[in-house]
Amino acid sequence: MILKGAEAARYCAKPDPGRAGLLIFGADPMRVALKRQDAIAALVGPEGEAEMRLTRLSGADLRKDASLLLDAIKAVGFFPGPRVVFVEEATDGLAETISAALKDWKPGDATIVVTAGGLTGKSALKTLFEKHPNAVSIGLYDDPPGREEIEEALRKAGLAAIDREAMADLTTLARALDPGDFRQTVEKIALYKFGDASPLTPADVAAMAPATIEAEVDELIDAVAEARAAAIGPLVRRLEGQGVLPVTICIGALRHFRILHAAATDPQGPGVGIQKARVNFKQKDAMARQAGQWGARKLEAAIAILVETDLTLRSASKAPGMALMERALIRIAMSRR
Repeated sequence: MILKGAEAARYCAKPDPGRAGLLIFGADPMRVALKRQDAIAALVGPEGEAEMRLTRLSGADLRKDASLLLDAIKAVGFFPGPRVVFVEEATDGLAETISAALKDWKPGDATIVVTAGGLTGKSALKTLFEKHPNAVSIGLYDDPPGREEIEEALRKAGLAAIDREAMADLTTLARALDPGDFRQTVEKIALYKFGDASPLTPADVAAMAPATIEAEVDELIDAVAEARAAAIGPLVRRLEGQGVLPVTICIGALRHFRILHAAATDPQGPGVGIQKARVNFKQKDAMARQAGQWGARKLEAAIAILVETDLTLRSASKAPGMALMERALIRIAMSRR
């Protein structure tokens, strides 16, 4: 059985102990590791490893001795409760070994959890789990986490009261950071809010966001909003050298210009509009000034350019992403004149 997206996330959070096997694969080792941790913890519980109900096997172990897997899933533990046999770094060369174990699996045996790197469409291991009537296959790709996954991460961290704008900022942050960094940021926010019953605000998120995302990308976006077109190229080159993705820049720019547009169209004026947006206090004065300088029509045109660029970046286009992003930002900066 194949599971994707939110359905896959729900399954990893609460896997079916009656299933014989679960394959989690993907090119990003961190994404795979986090989902595997969630699935195993849900299956064996918090004391599973301490009670020796979790057996770890590497792909190299099984290549040397294929019988290890079947022995492990049939073994009877000292402690009662569900058991898991975790096979790490599996490859297509182990498909036959794992297939034999799945075939001999009986209710009460240990659940087989297998992780692998990026697998092709014709992968024997992937095909085995997809077609097996009692196994699940989950492929993890570079898609940003959905709202449901973000809410689950917040719930686990103990964050319940969240301002609407803060949730939008967290969604942006989740798309900009890799999964491991985002989880660490959520845990950092939870510690920051420990004992504070007030709702999480955008200022709280900004205070806890990694400095690289907040400072480096914001410096570029400020250059665009201030119509300093000549500064955009060098800043883009610097971010590209640091490995920042063009879609990260686009997400940040869209959020910035949408806030400016909301402020520019506020009946009480840009200053009041920025206060309502509750942006980072360090940016309030500058953004209120920018909203007044741009005006609603030019901001709408800027947002249209960014939306079009975002769609192109996420499409199958082979155009260089950072070059597209740089061109869009320069167009926007020059349009204010």
